[in-house]
Amino acid sequence: MANKKLNTLVDDIYKKLSVLGEGKSLKLSDEVIEQFGESMKDVLRHWSTPLKRSEATLRMSNIGRPNRQLWYDLKSQTEPQAMPPATFIKFLYGHMLEEVILLLVKLAGHKVSDEQKEVKVKGIQGHMDCIIDGEVIDIKTASGYAFKKFKDGTLREDDTFGYLAQLAGYEAGHGTSNGGFLAMNKESGELALYIPEELDKPNIQSKIDIVKKSLLKKAPPELCYHPVPDGVAGNMKLPRGCIFCLHKLECHKNTNEGKGLRIFQYAKGLAYLTKVIKTPKVKEITNEFKKSQATKKTRK
Repeated sequence: MANKKLNTLVDDIYKKLSVLGEGKSLKLSDEVIEQFGESMKDVLRHWSTPLKRSEATLRMSNIGRPNRQLWYDLKSQTEPQAMPPATFIKFLYGHMLEEVILLLVKLAGHKVSDEQKEVKVKGIQGHMDCIIDGEVIDIKTASGYAFKKFKDGTLREDDTFGYLAQLAGYEAGHGTSNGGFLAMNKESGELALYIPEELDKPNIQSKIDIVKKSLLKKAPPELCYHPVPDGVAGNMKLPRGCIFCLHKLECHKNTNEGKGLRIFQYAKGLAYLTKVIKTPKVKEITNEFKKSQATKKTRK
């Protein structure tokens, strides 16, 4: 079999799977099935033992996150917001889907190597997902909203989780520079291969230096993202980049004249207001939310 080219990866996967639509079998070997089963066992083992906060450290997987978030992750003495059980379910099927994607790549005849290879840059370690056809490829599963950034090549415009820095770190540790992302839309199953331009990726050496320097400070760095308008009444709310941060209550404790975030329940989800000029005509759940977080911390 001739060597496959990375740029045909998604089409080759779709072509391989097209036989199912024709009522034909993929003819999976026992070895392929057994290897996939072992991968799923590893996923369950890792997922069932989450990292303790005391064990948290800088890694390639978090080096691209905002400096203020990393400061709270690694230095704050305040217990962060508890992670809801549903998030752990998302983690589980996300990791499982990543193994599904790797299986599809192999079935499509592309070369996969160096799975979970450890790399290190300036003392920062990480485990890259794999090498596909000679290039570092990071596997991502994403919501429809996030998937669009990989499909359209606009990740650099809104890289909340620091994926580009993560990729740059893996590449620097491996000694290559033309890698990218293989992403799956969790809602539709659609795949996209995104190879970012070199200028879209940060200089990982400088990035690491900046992060390490910010962690030496006694106070947290400047805000990751500034509040944005909520409607036309003058209210201000947390932007999308802050919504999933576990430190938002502590980070914004001085908003609303020192009373902290006010939280309102809209049909489309929660809104975290940093400034309230006109009270929204929906249920405010600030007290319930903060009490629930305090209860979860007490149970630990």
